[in-house]
Amino acid sequence: MTSLRKLAYAAALAVCGLGAAGLPAEAQVKSATLDAVKKRGELNCGVDTGIPGFAFQDSTGKWKGLDVAYCRAIAAAVLGDAEKVKYVGVTTKVRFTVLQSGEIDVLIRDSTLTFTRDTQLNLSPIAVNFYAGQAFMVKKSLKVASAKELNGATICMLTGATLELNIADYGAANGIKINSLLFDKPEEAFAAAEAGRCDGYSDDSGSVAAARSTMKTPDDWTILPEIISKEPLGIYAREGDEKWGDILKWTHMILLTAEEMGVTKANADQIKASKPADPFMQRLLGLDEDFSKQLGLDGDWSYRIIKAVGNYGEIYDEYFGPKALGLPRGTNNLWTKGGLQYALPLR
Repeated sequence: MTSLRKLAYAAALAVCGLGAAGLPAEAQVKSATLDAVKKRGELNCGVDTGIPGFAFQDSTGKWKGLDVAYCRAIAAAVLGDAEKVKYVGVTTKVRFTVLQSGEIDVLIRDSTLTFTRDTQLNLSPIAVNFYAGQAFMVKKSLKVASAKELNGATICMLTGATLELNIADYGAANGIKINSLLFDKPEEAFAAAEAGRCDGYSDDSGSVAAARSTMKTPDDWTILPEIISKEPLGIYAREGDEKWGDILKWTHMILLTAEEMGVTKANADQIKASKPADPFMQRLLGLDEDFSKQLGLDGDWSYRIIKAVGNYGEIYDEYFGPKALGLPRGTNNLWTKGGLQYALPLR
């Protein structure tokens, strides 16, 4: 066989989904992290140490929150059981080191996806599960209506985050000086603000809403109108395991697609049993097993995600909606409703 013919033959194999050994593409799915998780029988998921909305423990010690729901969704997809999760609470200061060291399989800790973290920390930013921006909360008694009036104020915030740099940039741009008082854990910062050790609290807008909810009298506090940065919060994995990253990314896409198509935790069984003709619905509910195998997972992985946690909108409403923190969806709405949440197509 000539070199040209060999090249053409290899290309044909690639198009047909065959590798050098003649194996189907799905049989060649390799992920060291996925193998380790399956062998362990548990997902090690890095989350916040405790903040309403994202990750917190209720009175019984059960973990809840948007980020926790994502941990559960991943476990449902790869292990068949959303309960098979070990939650590892990590601070802003050590979160990336803990991921790099392999102590956790994935980091879902209201962490901003940034250029530096992508290029210098050997981390892979996977998906944005919450669009936010840095905001300020202050006591109404200060009679401050704008962040531009915070010259000389001291603001409580977390160390090891992008918050200080954002405030420094905002201060320089507006000719003011805003001081900071730093803490390792959100609950410590909340308590310091409540005790009057600082004039307010600053974090991403979701966390500021969470902070306000923990105050003894939430109505004594106001969230200022300025959003001084972009804070796309989301999922991080270690670099070098592309297939694991694919599973994490498509877990997020399944949650969004389910909302787009009107599939909920409550109606998923009924829709699946009706054997829908829509190919996208078939892929979403695990009725197209060949499609699912491309991730190295069984056919029901996406269906289990929805049954375990619902769709993205259900999760948001449970932890940030009117009966929770009262934070409007805004940019976290689906693209069809003026938001930024946009799922890649299941094709």
